[in-house]
Amino acid sequence: MERYRDMTIRKKSNVKMTRNLVFFVGLIVFTFWYIFKDQDLNELLKAIQSADIKYVIGGTIVMLLVYLMETINIRSVLISLGEKKFSLIRTFKYTAIGSFFSAITPAATGGQPVEIYYMSKDGIKASNGTMAMLIQLCGFQISTLFLSVVCAFLNPSLLKNGILWFYLLGISINGFALIIMLLGTFSDKTAKKFLNLSIKLLKLTKVKNFEKKKQKLEEGSIQYKESANYIKKNKMEFFKAVLRVFVQICLYHSIPFFIYKAFGLTKMNFFELFSMQAILYTTVSGIPLPGSIGVSESLFLKLYGTAFGKGLLSGAMLLYRFVSFYLYIIIFAIFVIVNAVKTKNIESEIDRDVKEIDGIIPTRNKSTYAYSL
Repeated sequence: MERYRDMTIRKKSNVKMTRNLVFFVGLIVFTFWYIFKDQDLNELLKAIQSADIKYVIGGTIVMLLVYLMETINIRSVLISLGEKKFSLIRTFKYTAIGSFFSAITPAATGGQPVEIYYMSKDGIKASNGTMAMLIQLCGFQISTLFLSVVCAFLNPSLLKNGILWFYLLGISINGFALIIMLLGTFSDKTAKKFLNLSIKLLKLTKVKNFEKKKQKLEEGSIQYKESANYIKKNKMEFFKAVLRVFVQICLYHSIPFFIYKAFGLTKMNFFELFSMQAILYTTVSGIPLPGSIGVSESLFLKLYGTAFGKGLLSGAMLLYRFVSFYLYIIIFAIFVIVNAVKTKNIESEIDRDVKEIDGIIPTRNKSTYAYSL
């Protein structure tokens, strides 16, 4: 019976991932068809071929550094939370898997839960995995908002052609998310309200085994609070984590400069191109599409029109998205497949707790973990 249930869960999970992938690929196909349907493809190819390969490779390496900075940060946070030291390669696996699932799910909602799940399979406490993800996300929101606001203030002319409203939407969504995360981490009252709200929602949905699930939420809240208290007592660790993420975001925002130099252009300086990217990223983050596909491409064409000119703009957009997104998503898909095969028979703490909730195995007299929040 248990084996049959495990097979059913895996089948449902595979169906959901396949559905997301089909939607993701379909969105890519439609986006590029719509953007390039009226363009001369020969001219587009000529523009791409004219790019200096060493700058394209440089941009690709910078994007790899972006992922490496995230890897370093997650590993450092987990170690500061009491986990045993482990290799960067192992942590890079989590980053790769999380980035892939973030790309194929709306509003990047699928990445972090999957990262926490695979951390748990490797013996990392889910509460610590959750806290590491939360700190990474807090640092990400702080850095992107700060850089975006500064760049918009210094370059207000970039907020034109309808971009202003999308930008304000992105600022509002990211700002609200940051406030909620900070309050949930550093305010006991807010965390308790979230817990009570979660319990009320569980009750309203009339789920099976309500009392067991309620108990898991409460126990998870205690474990989560312990991790949060550690961060409160070690604020310097939090500051270091935010600083590392700040470097990560600065690296990411510098990629368009490499694409610009690849075409031999010199009119604009590094900061102007950096500012365009900071505003572009905040703007597209307010749109809940997988990988911001469609929106990111369209707004790049609007924002960078004066930088690249009509003849090079479409080719520059293709190179930028390939270097900063599509190439690594293809590579990370391989990580996902290999890791899924290697770990399919490994049961994590999360798998065990899910079985407890469903009544398959007896409930342990032991605190569960915060992934349930």
